[in-house]
Amino acid sequence: MKKVAFMFPGQGSQAVGMGQSFYDEYQKIRELYDEANSLLKKDITKIMFEGPKEILTETENTQPALLLSSIAVHTLLIEEEIQPVMTVGHSLGEYSALVAAGAISLEEALPLVATRGKLMEEAFPKGQGTMAAVLGMNEEKIQDCLNEVEDEIVDIANLNCPGQIVISGSKEGIEEATEVLKANGAKRVMPLNVSGPFHSRLMKSANEKFSNHLNEVHFSDTSIPVYANVSASPVTEHQRMKELLIKQLYSPVRFEESIRKMIEAGVDAFVEVGNGKVLSGLVRKIDKQAKTFAVQDKESLQEFVTWYKGEA
Repeated sequence: MKKVAFMFPGQGSQAVGMGQSFYDEYQKIRELYDEANSLLKKDITKIMFEGPKEILTETENTQPALLLSSIAVHTLLIEEEIQPVMTVGHSLGEYSALVAAGAISLEEALPLVATRGKLMEEAFPKGQGTMAAVLGMNEEKIQDCLNEVEDEIVDIANLNCPGQIVISGSKEGIEEATEVLKANGAKRVMPLNVSGPFHSRLMKSANEKFSNHLNEVHFSDTSIPVYANVSASPVTEHQRMKELLIKQLYSPVRFEESIRKMIEAGVDAFVEVGNGKVLSGLVRKIDKQAKTFAVQDKESLQEFVTWYKGEA
């Protein structure tokens, strides 16, 4: 039996129309989306399929939308009797990874991530915080540059793959950091289209409120490991999961380190479950030999199922 790891995308992978082909094709997926609309007390399906993009990109809509589209694909993979041996998610995607591993139900996860998105939006004044991708510079050198930014908060937010690290902070801080980074040899510093300074210390104000919501949700131990963003280590114990999720709001996403450890643990392929191909691209930059699939429509689902079942 082939050993596969499921990966779940986070904010930035959303797109108007995502998941609609599965919705149109499968009754089970339509029921899942109808249930999500009821749980969220809004027509998240319409926002996902029709937009507009500006409404879908609002964090409190993006987060449940991405979770729902990922778990819809996961549902179809399970119907094909394909189970992962481990899971990982990028930022928000960690919640999809936890649902897929059986740590939390979708019924509890959807309202939780909607609340998470709302609290993240409220944690820092809108339009005053942002993020940027730094290309061609390692973590240590970036941190040295950020230490030169004295009056503003700027932190390392995502360690994605070799040569791609994301920073997060106040708008003025990111602008100042960009100048310092370019002066010290960064190939490029690319502003990201996000609504806040996620995974930075500026998110700490959301922390206490979110931990109260998190503590109301039932978590279970899992039989397969979920590689946590904060520690880049496998976790199966539910209390530890909660502790790490609270820290995750203001801590770096250690994606590259997680993938390297998962490769060491032994997997035959990494499968991106949900919208987009961002994580598959990062994995190939981390290890050119890694086999990846991105399952987001009927064609890519069939391609992966055929490979997994050895029919090709």
